[in-house]
Amino acid sequence: MPAMVAIPPLGAVRVFEAAARLGNFTRAAEELGTTQAAVSYQIKVIEERVGAPLFARKGRGVELTELGQLIAPQVTSAFEKLDEAFRAARSDNETMLTVSAPSTFATNWLSSRIGEFQLARPDLAVRLRVSDALTEFDRGEIDVAIRGAPTPWPGLEADFLMRMPFTPLASPGFLAGHPPVKTVDDLLALPRLSPGDGWWRLWLESVLGDQPGDSPPSVQLESQVLQGQAAIAGHGVAVLSPPMWQRAIDAGQLVQPIKRIAYWRNSFWLVYPTHRKRQRKVAAFRTWLLAEVAASLHDDPFGALVPPSV
Repeated sequence: MPAMVAIPPLGAVRVFEAAARLGNFTRAAEELGTTQAAVSYQIKVIEERVGAPLFARKGRGVELTELGQLIAPQVTSAFEKLDEAFRAARSDNETMLTVSAPSTFATNWLSSRIGEFQLARPDLAVRLRVSDALTEFDRGEIDVAIRGAPTPWPGLEADFLMRMPFTPLASPGFLAGHPPVKTVDDLLALPRLSPGDGWWRLWLESVLGDQPGDSPPSVQLESQVLQGQAAIAGHGVAVLSPPMWQRAIDAGQLVQPIKRIAYWRNSFWLVYPTHRKRQRKVAAFRTWLLAEVAASLHDDPFGALVPPSV
């Protein structure tokens, strides 16, 4: 095991650096916000640690001994490097914005828009982390998070973004190749993507009040992203959240064969610790995100902007 480095207490080293630089215990005490007696005590601590005097009295002030002159420049240099390191850390913290978002929201909604925020705020570097896990803000790695929940989390600031409506969607080409869909029974006669998915069950319960029979064999896809892409490709009908696929809907790649909507119990929220609310980067992202959500769902045909009753 390597020997322990014999560094004196950091507080005493800081006092030594100030006294050596200023050549006066009283002025060092004023700079450090302490008393001359406290400075003298800390100097004594460090001299006992090195085993030799570091200062000699000279008139009303002090001067460094030969050993003190040897040590002082290196100590000052060390504190300058520490100052540079913490300045860099503060600068990075002020200019780096780390956003955590769940996979569907990040992939289908945020990733195609966040570049606009970056262009609007070139002074900020944006990092998007895709995760469905709960965010531990006390670790300091994430500035803001977008999460799905029925209500805001206690102890965090939370801004409502949108509800999660869901409804069957399919490509026009796929629907054109099958008999017209006029009823739910007509829809259920079509190939469905992930028919065992919980959203299919909830949608059917909201429309029919019950889940009809066993689901037919079909392609099982584990995410909304995969299901939506498969629906656009014409492989079947998928139950999707329209706000996550608004651009595909606007482009005519997806249509709603049955005009019935259900709502997931969770809504999307922007969450962050209260102490970060006034941070410039957090405030800027919050303002942009709320405006972007409102603009992207301006006519809100699916009721996504109606806040849940909390």
